[in-house]
Amino acid sequence: MLKPIVVLMALLAGTAASATDGMAPGADAVARWEADKGTVFEASEIDLGAFLWIARPVIVFADSPADPAFRQQLDLLEADLNALAERDVIIITDTSPDMRSELRTEFRPRGFMLTLVGKDGDVKLRKPFPWHVRELTRSIDKMPLRQQEMRDSRRTP
Repeated sequence: MLKPIVVLMALLAGTAASATDGMAPGADAVARWEADKGTVFEASEIDLGAFLWIARPVIVFADSPADPAFRQQLDLLEADLNALAERDVIIITDTSPDMRSELRTEFRPRGFMLTLVGKDGDVKLRKPFPWHVRELTRSIDKMPLRQQEMRDSRRTP
């Protein structure tokens, strides 16, 4: 099944627009993400420091939105947004190497790269190829902070 890049970009734009419906103009990224944890953000919209101890950023880098690995990775992530939301994952994309975003400068990807950042702000995982949500969530579930979150959720009635 062929998915033109126009459809992908429209999907991303629609997701971002739906997250801001009913919210004050200029609402910050944290509020937008908390309102809809399935929102896919562009790197230019994000200050990672605002998500410290709140969310686990998954950053998908590519040199173009037409990169097949990038498209496959977004499809894989969007296939199980609930599992990612349960683990406080925010999805961020950067497909503009010429723009030299703050994230691109910090993480220095070469072509496609998937990066998982923990709630503590440290890089937990880098992959040069697409990863399934199942593999990603298993890595997250092994983290000490996630282990504590799971224990705490069992204690709460």
